[in-house]
Amino acid sequence: MDIEDINTIAVLGAGNMGHGITEVTAMAGYDVTMRDITAEFVESGYEEIEWSLGKLAENDRITEDDVEATLERITPLVDLEEAVGNADVVIEAVPEKMEIKQDVWEDVSEYAPEEAIFTTNTSSLSITDLADCTDRPERFCGMHFFNPPIRMDLVEVISGADSNEGALETIEELAESMDKSPVRVHRDEPGFIVNRILVPLMNEAAWLVDDEVATIAEVDSTTKFEIGLPMGSFELADQVGIDVGYHVLEYMHEELGAAYEPAPLIERKVETGELGKKTGTGIYDYEDGPGAEIPTDEGSDPVESRLVATMANEVAKLIGGDVATPEAIDEATQLGAGFPDGPVSMADDYGLEDLLETLEEAYEETGHERYAPAAYLRERAEGGGFYEAEQEGDGETDFETVRLEYPGEMVGELVVDRPHRMNTISSELLSELPEAIDALEEDDEVRAILLVGAGDRAFSAGADVQSMASEADPLDAVELSRRGQRAFGKLEACEKPVVAGIDGYCLGGGMELAACADLRVASERSELGQPELDLGLIPGWGGTQRLRHIVGEGRAKEIILTADRYDAETMAEYGFVNDVVDNDALEDRAFELAADLAAGPPIAHRFTKRAMAAGRDDTDAGLEVESTAFGHLLGTDDLMEGITAFMGDGEPEFQGH
Repeated sequence: MDIEDINTIAVLGAGNMGHGITEVTAMAGYDVTMRDITAEFVESGYEEIEWSLGKLAENDRITEDDVEATLERITPLVDLEEAVGNADVVIEAVPEKMEIKQDVWEDVSEYAPEEAIFTTNTSSLSITDLADCTDRPERFCGMHFFNPPIRMDLVEVISGADSNEGALETIEELAESMDKSPVRVHRDEPGFIVNRILVPLMNEAAWLVDDEVATIAEVDSTTKFEIGLPMGSFELADQVGIDVGYHVLEYMHEELGAAYEPAPLIERKVETGELGKKTGTGIYDYEDGPGAEIPTDEGSDPVESRLVATMANEVAKLIGGDVATPEAIDEATQLGAGFPDGPVSMADDYGLEDLLETLEEAYEETGHERYAPAAYLRERAEGGGFYEAEQEGDGETDFETVRLEYPGEMVGELVVDRPHRMNTISSELLSELPEAIDALEEDDEVRAILLVGAGDRAFSAGADVQSMASEADPLDAVELSRRGQRAFGKLEACEKPVVAGIDGYCLGGGMELAACADLRVASERSELGQPELDLGLIPGWGGTQRLRHIVGEGRAKEIILTADRYDAETMAEYGFVNDVVDNDALEDRAFELAADLAAGPPIAHRFTKRAMAAGRDDTDAGLEVESTAFGHLLGTDDLMEGITAFMGDGEPEFQGH
């Protein structure tokens, strides 16, 4: 079955995941039957969808017509045969119990069309075991959405032992049609990718406390402010639900052995019903206490090495066992768990030899199997890292936070590539941006640069404050400001025309970055602004200077001092945005504008930008550059090409000579 053949999708389960999957599926244009075992459950799920769509409309993410059309595509049902009888794809999202899921699939096989593809939304259970309950294991795979499906981009697509490649590819395309990012899991192992990294990490955090190696405060301070993860390990456990992690651990312990034995602290919390936020208390107290108040200054080097070594060991098992590639692991954890950097990159940066030594010392000290180093970790520690060394002479530079693409027409595309973090600007990005600009400037095949953000949620939502928290010292912060000014200034000083294609949020540092472009095109849904003053800050990467040159001092003061957000049309009226286009047209229009500039005279572009920059604060200096450039251009081949084309009513082909 091809993606074009999919019209009707059955979602089994109307709980948190079921109604969320139903919503995104219907929004993508598919007819959906949402089924649960009682009318009460189905009605509750449908009401949740109505509420969620209403909030999206209230926030101008969709229109009222979109709400009505989406709801019309959803049919709530209790009868299973009616729900799956005409389905092209079945997505099962019933409770995470093997017995319940197996019973459901035995019944579904009886009623669903022979050509239908079956998928399960399990977060850790065996795809192969569930597929064996059906009459078509070759057309069965995992399709693991993350909670809440309406907001989370990641979908893990998991192969069972008998899954057909065609079915897997179709489900990947289906996820993409829902505006999700599918990541392939090639082998069916407990936890797949994200939970295989997160759950042992949370378990190791608990073991460190049980073994009196560290306190809860030290573990969470290290996780959040030293390693740089979005939450402390215990904070995350409380957020997810301690029982959820515990049940995954139990399953992993049963399937994979002693290395996944749950820590006593986790077992005690489950036994007493202290499961986290949902019960009011867990590791932290959310009813009578302040919740997860994590100190910023109690990080511990031994704790950091243990936690990173634990992740590295799981990474080695996944890659060495052909479960997933390094790229898939990093992408999945960034999209599904909010990691600023993936655990593969993190382990490579830390040094596999040091992490291997940490595991060996802990294994010798405790004798616990969770510290037994994976064979592939030893292999890659000797080889220098998980990611293969860059090929000699390929002439390409690999970046973690930006991406270079070459869509044609002499346009080089510079992509801010942190969609999992709303393309926020990190310290690493400030380091990589100048290198990427240099690569484009040195490329003779590139005549214009198109600056965009990955995904459609944000051009850039500003500075990644969390990743920069370690630079809170005033002297470090001053240098951070200067680093940003230098990095952004390099883009502004680029002698090739730069077009910014703004889609979604363009806030704070993101707007400062866009201000460095020569022209700016924005989609209708874009929101722009400089909210720094709401945080007690000021724009620190050139925003107080560049913005006034673009929109005038009065408007610049309004934008910065009010810290308000503005729609794209207003920013066009203010002169910051040159063109506002339909959301779906942004990509094409921005590229078209960049291509038009790339077809222009490169020498004249270079001198025009030089003259305007020189004259920004000194008109006489600008005029001097202008006159010198004018004289130089009179002797170029491009001038004769332009005159000849003009006289012949043709299109010039400038060569830059």
